[in-house]
Amino acid sequence: MLMKKVCLITSVHPRYDIRIFHKECKSLAGFYEVSLIVADGNGDEINESINIYDVGKSTGGRIKRILNTPKKILKKALELNADVYHFHDPELIPVGLKLKRKGKIVIYDVHEDAPKHVFSKDYIPALFKPIFYFILKSIEAYSSRKFDFVITVTKSINERFKKNNFNSIIINNYPIVSELYSNSEWKIKQNQIIYAGSISRIRGIIEVIKALDLTGSCLNLAGLFDGNGLLEIAKKEMGWEKVNYLGLIDRTELKRIMEKSKIGIVTYHNAPNHVNAQPNKIFEYMSAGIPVIASNFPLWKEIIEGNNCGICVDPLNSKEIADAVNYLLSNDKIAEEMGKNGRNAVIEKYNWNIEEKKLIEIYNKIRTT
Repeated sequence: MLMKKVCLITSVHPRYDIRIFHKECKSLAGFYEVSLIVADGNGDEINESINIYDVGKSTGGRIKRILNTPKKILKKALELNADVYHFHDPELIPVGLKLKRKGKIVIYDVHEDAPKHVFSKDYIPALFKPIFYFILKSIEAYSSRKFDFVITVTKSINERFKKNNFNSIIINNYPIVSELYSNSEWKIKQNQIIYAGSISRIRGIIEVIKALDLTGSCLNLAGLFDGNGLLEIAKKEMGWEKVNYLGLIDRTELKRIMEKSKIGIVTYHNAPNHVNAQPNKIFEYMSAGIPVIASNFPLWKEIIEGNNCGICVDPLNSKEIADAVNYLLSNDKIAEEMGKNGRNAVIEKYNWNIEEKKLIEIYNKIRTT
């Protein structure tokens, strides 16, 4: 088929989401006319030849967003009349199905195990979590049969979708090799740790802050706290005085902070959707050439200890986290070597250049079908 127009869609992620905009949109823009539909309230624009269309930010909470935003997105998607629609959020499954009924090529890009993620949602009552898990899993199983391709980010998620759609492929969320790396000497770094990303209890923030009180380091904390007063709770911990809370920062600032930090940390709790996940921040720390302290899940140990680029710990044990921090800060040569090992592993196998080829191959298959 003659294919010119590609439209990526998200109702949840920001317009400059690393995977959606900086990786997938930019990679596809070298071959197609690329549009991106978002719902952030920041208006339409053209950025690096990518047409961004904003349907407006929803107000009134999650339920109103789920009920109203997909309708606006579907309207805009049909106006654009693209050849391929590539959507990124489970709440947009009905949009994807309606686009299929219009005869469009549709790709579902699965960033996380959404059914398992239900068990990590504090706002869902415990009694209803198994019900929501079953419903969402059933919806994904049914709908994925209808879509032309399903893109997943991990092996475990891909195995689930492969049962329903043979055209299910893994495109890992690996970093862009050059983006966060600074070719500076180790000696300019300070006794600082970095955590960058969403901040929540289940992502281990309280245990990390408690660990700080047992170390001679400070934590550069970048991201937004979940609601329910977690920021106020965190501030009451003894280690908070060693936290440099940065809030939401851009990629340029993130690179600057990584350049002076000696450790990247990602100690998620043992939740169903965490154990087999591959957080992008693990690979970003590796790409920046700093050692990683991470949860001792089997998959994470395989990546981190298998490449000798960090230390895996019990995420619920602040003393163990502190011991890992102190070991790396007391052994600069070992820490620097681990950082180099992580950087080399990214260059060799954990990078977007490799994953980009898989993305282009999918679109090439669509063109020749």
